[in-house]
Amino acid sequence: MKLSLVTETYPPEINGVAMTLSRLVGGLRAQGHAVEVIRPRQSKELPGDVPPEGDWLVPGMAIPFYNSLRIGLPSVSRLERHWQAERPDVVHVATEGPLGLASLRAARKLGIPVTSSFHTNFHAYGGHYGMGLLRGLVLAYLRWFHNRTARTLAPTRQMVDELASKRFERLDVMARGVDAMLFDPARRSLALRVSWGAAPEDTVVLYVGRIAAEKNLGLAVEAFLKLRESEPGARFVLVGDGPARAALAAAHPEFHYAGMRRGTELAEHYASGDLFLFASVTETFGNVVTEAMASGLVPVAYDYAATREHVRDGVNGFAAEFDQPGAFHAAVKRALAAKLLWPAIRAASRASALKLTWDAVVARFAEDLAKASEDHLHRTHR
Repeated sequence: MKLSLVTETYPPEINGVAMTLSRLVGGLRAQGHAVEVIRPRQSKELPGDVPPEGDWLVPGMAIPFYNSLRIGLPSVSRLERHWQAERPDVVHVATEGPLGLASLRAARKLGIPVTSSFHTNFHAYGGHYGMGLLRGLVLAYLRWFHNRTARTLAPTRQMVDELASKRFERLDVMARGVDAMLFDPARRSLALRVSWGAAPEDTVVLYVGRIAAEKNLGLAVEAFLKLRESEPGARFVLVGDGPARAALAAAHPEFHYAGMRRGTELAEHYASGDLFLFASVTETFGNVVTEAMASGLVPVAYDYAATREHVRDGVNGFAAEFDQPGAFHAAVKRALAAKLLWPAIRAASRASALKLTWDAVVARFAEDLAKASEDHLHRTHR
């Protein structure tokens, strides 16, 4: 199969969508499929630079409020010429920005089947950036966009049901895996914990992700401060960066801000923590939850997305009723009350994550793409 995957985020950018797409692309290529990635040129990639093999780069610009992320500038005619010269069997559009829209239009004009995936609740972000009135318009655009593709893949059955209730069509589940060889409790580092000022018996609370308004970090901070009342030696370590970091660091200089981490460094940070607090209410999945589980942490998060799929309250983590701050605080309290059981909970958390292999996810994705291509051929040859 020859696939063109279009995305406005991809490594070396660090986020769940970029990581997921990289895993899918690598897995498909390992299976012998020809995969081209069409994406914006990132800020450190100069026009004269040779792109990575298999990548076709287009001009891009920084996203307002998120200078570290870029969107691709649209060029329907350029995409048409490219695909006329090298026609793919399927175009998969992973992001709904200008590049994604141009790709959708070009592929439909050329009669190439298009699939899409729903990775980000952009319609839920507006309220965090003073644009709540745009929520309905953004949702309408996302529905219009995805309903013009042959199939839209979402990460959980819950998300599929939610999108269906909003009149999205032709939906299916594309699950998420986790690299349990990378994210492993064996990477726990005493030296790293010492650098955070944590003694062996101290609880290290970890957060991994963007430090941004839509991640609801204020609630996680409140929960940590309450926890610290009973455990003065507890430490809060935040791994990641984002527009809210400066304000948070000014308000709480006692927290440890590890910045962006990749690969084994990221895995060591995960494994060196104890309790993983994730208060976000805007996720479509939340890869960080399963990465924390693979690393043997005790996760506390709202009961939706990855948590709904994989966390069993009191068994391999703690789940709180969705978007109820009081319930989140209560879940943290339950986690602390069960501290003697943490070794068993951590082992169960790790065991659950070991079942989530990327190989199975990639195989299912390949089947979905092949089915879209076959259905298109049948329709055009009737």
